[in-house]
Amino acid sequence: MDWLRRNLVVIAGVLVMVYILVPNLVVMIFSFNKPGGRYNYQWTEFSLDAWLHPCASAGMCDALGLSLWVAVASALVSTVIGTAAAFALGRYRFRGRAATNLLVFFPMATPEVVMGSSLLTLFVAMGVPTGQTTILIAHILFTLSFVITTVKARVASLDPALEQAAADLYATPAQAFWKVTFPLVAPGIGAGALLAFALSFDDYIVTNFNAGATTVTFPMYVWGASQRGAPVQVNVVGTVMFVGAIAIVGIAQAIGARRRKVAQ
Repeated sequence: MDWLRRNLVVIAGVLVMVYILVPNLVVMIFSFNKPGGRYNYQWTEFSLDAWLHPCASAGMCDALGLSLWVAVASALVSTVIGTAAAFALGRYRFRGRAATNLLVFFPMATPEVVMGSSLLTLFVAMGVPTGQTTILIAHILFTLSFVITTVKARVASLDPALEQAAADLYATPAQAFWKVTFPLVAPGIGAGALLAFALSFDDYIVTNFNAGATTVTFPMYVWGASQRGAPVQVNVVGTVMFVGAIAIVGIAQAIGARRRKVAQ
């Protein structure tokens, strides 16, 4: 019992991680399956067909390309704007700052159905035709709050004495920012950008409201295909995205560990 009490937190953490990762492992395993029918729910036999022919399913790669383009573009725009807004909210005191912080929180608390329908109403009222442009605008709007929140938390943890020390060493404001502030805030900016990319790539509800009749993103394709049997290539895309995310996090952790070792 003493051993159990000492390691209870570790055991709980391991169980939570297993619970989170099991669905991803199932997706990975079934990406190598060759289903006998339309549905990829039962293991039939090992096959590399889906990996060798990822675009065999009509329209899937087009939908995937659109989702990647929208995710990258919205992540870049929301990261630039969100980083600037995070510095303004985290560093400066101005009239309306509390109200601005509240407004930033609203998109994260608003249900996606409400946000998607509201944006559609706005676009229709303005006469903007739905399609890739409206999807991109919608994704920037709802990912911006997450970037601001992530970067602002990093900005708030900075020690102002570091910039003051740089100024004492005759660094210009630009030099102090790029040599001192930006490297310290970079992990938060990177985390915000990755979060914005993941949220944009994965979104279905807001996208479905603001997509045109011929505009189909990858989540919309998967939803439509699931009604008649999603192809195995969907599992391949999910596996690549999951492994890629793990690789990015692993590389970032390795670089951080190496820098800490050099600093010591």
